[in-house]
Amino acid sequence: MGIRAEIRDLLNETKKSLTGYAQRHFMAETVETFCEGKAQQAEQALGWNRKTIRKAMQERSGQFCYVDQRHLSGRKKAEDHLPNVLNDLNEMAEQFSQTDPTFRTTRLFTRLTASEMRTQLIEQKGYTDAELPCEETLRKKLNALGYGSKRVKKVNR
Repeated sequence: MGIRAEIRDLLNETKKSLTGYAQRHFMAETVETFCEGKAQQAEQALGWNRKTIRKAMQERSGQFCYVDQRHLSGRKKAEDHLPNVLNDLNEMAEQFSQTDPTFRTTRLFTRLTASEMRTQLIEQKGYTDAELPCEETLRKKLNALGYGSKRVKKVNR
């Protein structure tokens, strides 16, 4: 079997532009058309992975469907590990919050920093240092809840 270099390059470029199921579907169609359905020939002629080709051929024939679950990969949110942390964070921030002194926004500002908020959660709510997320994560969670931090102006007496 001989595939011309221009066609091989075109097929490889097209394969690179696709991802997941669409890429495997394209691979299966190409192997059926150019390589008589033989994965080993496609591996030699196009440089494609034989196992991926077999997977694509199985999907094409309806034997099995490999669902891409990329959305399930990665790190879970802090709320998944600690379901009450947002409620506790909101409750804690309510105690130390104040409105924008200029009244230009409806955003609330808290006088506690993220590190102090973390300390208060450990002391008052019973969390351990190891189970709580870092200060940056707590800062982002506070911002998502609608709280920001602002320096309090010093008052001359």
